[in-house]
Amino acid sequence: MTDKLLTPEEAVGRLHSGMTVGIGGWGSRRKPMALVRALLRSEITDLTIVSYGGPDVGLLAAAGKIRKLVTAFVTLDSIPLEPHFRTARQSGAIELTEIDEAMFMWGLHAAANRLPFMPVRAGIGSDVMRVNPSLRTVTSPYDDGEEFVAVPALRLDAALVHMNRADRLGNGQYLGPDPYFDDLFCEAADAAYVSCEQVVETAELTKSASPQSLLVKRHYVTGVVETPNGAHFTSCAPDYGRDEAFQRLYAATPWPEFAERFLSGNEKAYQSAVQAWHEEQK
Repeated sequence: MTDKLLTPEEAVGRLHSGMTVGIGGWGSRRKPMALVRALLRSEITDLTIVSYGGPDVGLLAAAGKIRKLVTAFVTLDSIPLEPHFRTARQSGAIELTEIDEAMFMWGLHAAANRLPFMPVRAGIGSDVMRVNPSLRTVTSPYDDGEEFVAVPALRLDAALVHMNRADRLGNGQYLGPDPYFDDLFCEAADAAYVSCEQVVETAELTKSASPQSLLVKRHYVTGVVETPNGAHFTSCAPDYGRDEAFQRLYAATPWPEFAERFLSGNEKAYQSAVQAWHEEQK
């Protein structure tokens, strides 16, 4: 398959209830929010979400889409704790596996390399082991005999990530300061869907940026979705920063009211509603 272009609805249409879905980005930075919003509009539920969490987790939790969450944190960055995640967690609405950031990364590495686990020092001597009694340790078979945490592979049925640019083949490019492990999410998944600000010809990906910025390789990618402003309201540097005013609105507005105004239509309707809200603030 050489042309992998899909709409958000077509990409989400390939998912189903009960899946384990990894969502790239970090906190409230370069999240595939257009794909998350398409997921909100679907009938899919009972998901296990694997994410360095931000509003992706909050939205899906508020909509009752999550059964289990695997994460190192859930934050809006400038707002330390994601409010809808907090509500879901305090009410016991979701099952939570909370691990160290490095343990999370190595879990993705293990899945990407088709290993059952990775031995890491992170977590030893911390409460991570107490709150996750299912975690096991392993002892080095060499003379050092050191004990490690055996972090299980974070194997994904599907991954959703957002890039600045991509081509129709599935090569994805980030232009900001941080890759946010999006390549690992794609490599750890059976199917990966890459949304992007702009689809360009393959030659354009290396014409004005370094080869190292080609983060996501086409052989890991199942579908490409062109979604301008598709990371809103999170940041997508250098294309745009986080919409702090709208993020504050999101965090302070009761979920039914927010969902009715901004999430009752398709992605075009969402972008129009956001623009209209900003016009009201002038």
